[in-house]
Amino acid sequence: MKKIIIGAFMLGAITSATAVKAQKVNSLSAKEKKEGWQLLFDGKTTTGWHTYLKDAVSPAWKVVDGALEFDVDAKKAGAPGGDIVTNGEYENYELSIDWKISEGGNSGIIFSVHEDPEFSATYLTGPEMQVLDDDKHPDGKINKHNAGDLYDLIKSSQKAVKPVGEWNTAKIVKKDGHLTLWLNGVKTVETTMGTPEWDALVANSKFKGWKGFGKYAKGHIALQDHGNKVWYRNIKIKVL
Repeated sequence: MKKIIIGAFMLGAITSATAVKAQKVNSLSAKEKKEGWQLLFDGKTTTGWHTYLKDAVSPAWKVVDGALEFDVDAKKAGAPGGDIVTNGEYENYELSIDWKISEGGNSGIIFSVHEDPEFSATYLTGPEMQVLDDDKHPDGKINKHNAGDLYDLIKSSQKAVKPVGEWNTAKIVKKDGHLTLWLNGVKTVETTMGTPEWDALVANSKFKGWKGFGKYAKGHIALQDHGNKVWYRNIKIKVL
């Protein structure tokens, strides 16, 4: 009995220590800070972001329980929406971001976005890592439109998305045009922008003939308003 009690005590102590060491949401560890990571979302405000082609973040985007939430009901009630983008522009980086989608929902992480009135939307210039409820959204039945795909360009190497209601961790690594996408620790896509192979991918996609699509090495990172509730948190970047 004594051994059982001691064992239980030690297990409880280990569990407590692990809980204490668990990293808080929307924060950087000492190791991450040393490696040069920066938070793009503080978990409390929309500082560092603005709606595409606007000066501030539109009211349909809110901070709720430590996450950036797109509020569909607010938009239906008349609050302006739209994709939001980082104030900063990035070229070579590693981006990490957690996302959670609503049932039947659709959104996306769009990158290399060139912000210019010539282009009315983020997706006219920026490729997208798809955020989707594969099971309930119609796009789930379309090739290259599933969660983790490089939207309409490259299908994921394997299905890595978690069930609706659970948090997923996406990672985008972009270095001198070489692009790698990861979802929940699984490498889903690898390609190189600006190459003949890339041009062929674009030419065989819905983006064929879009003069600005995928042409900008440096650009903003965007979170998409696709009219469905979605949440983002733990948004951090390391410039390479």
